[in-house]
Amino acid sequence: MREPRQFCNRLDGKVAIVTGAGSQGSGEGVGTGKAMALLFAGEGAHVCLVDREAARAEDTRARIEAAGGEAFVVAADVTRDEDCRRIVDQTVERFGGVDILVNNVGIAGQQGDFGNFDEAAWEHMFFVNLKSAVLMCRHAVPAMIGRGGGAVVNISSIAGIMAHGTFAYGPSKAAMEHFSREVAVVYGRQGIRANTVAPGHIRTPLVAGLLPESLRETRRKVGPLGVEGDAWDVAYAALFLASDEARFVTGQQIAVDGGVTATGPMAAHSLIMER
Repeated sequence: MREPRQFCNRLDGKVAIVTGAGSQGSGEGVGTGKAMALLFAGEGAHVCLVDREAARAEDTRARIEAAGGEAFVVAADVTRDEDCRRIVDQTVERFGGVDILVNNVGIAGQQGDFGNFDEAAWEHMFFVNLKSAVLMCRHAVPAMIGRGGGAVVNISSIAGIMAHGTFAYGPSKAAMEHFSREVAVVYGRQGIRANTVAPGHIRTPLVAGLLPESLRETRRKVGPLGVEGDAWDVAYAALFLASDEARFVTGQQIAVDGGVTATGPMAAHSLIMER
């Protein structure tokens, strides 16, 4: 897996909170939260690494500090309001404020119809994928305003753009994208920008353990570029949106998907049939 080798101090002096900052799964590479945290720290940010299990984020912290950066780990459940408040309070205490919030926590759900509809699972999906971002913003946005503004980057999915046969996952990600726009409108005059990154077919250690090789090949071929994405592709999009280079960008969504959402059904069929 490729990793960034050169940095340009694009986040010099900024303070970032990244939720889901550890990697899950045993495959090669890193997860999106870990990639974003490593990249942000490499670009000069001080990073609060949030994960429900501290051990998953400790390797991220160790790698940041070994490269000369600053980071600390907070074990927290971001579906709990008191935990979200604690994350922000500890970040302000440690680094003096908050400039960037990346809401990266999410879970996936099974495909199906009303025949196997599980109301509790549906509610849990929205609880984790959407409410976690709402609660983190609830506490981080005021801290950002106290610093003169900041950037919220929400990580959704192309499942929020086009249907994937999931009654809960796709709608929860679509809601997250709209939530970003609401934050952008409500808090724009106070210096807050809010945008969304929608990853497509991204290879991470967790995905590597879940997908059979045949499905992985189909995912690769359905995209016009014919290559597989990785966590660094997502991280670089998030870096742009978090940086001052995106000072005039808010309420927007970037699909990091190799062109999948731009491809019609007949074109996708042709691409899959190609070698």
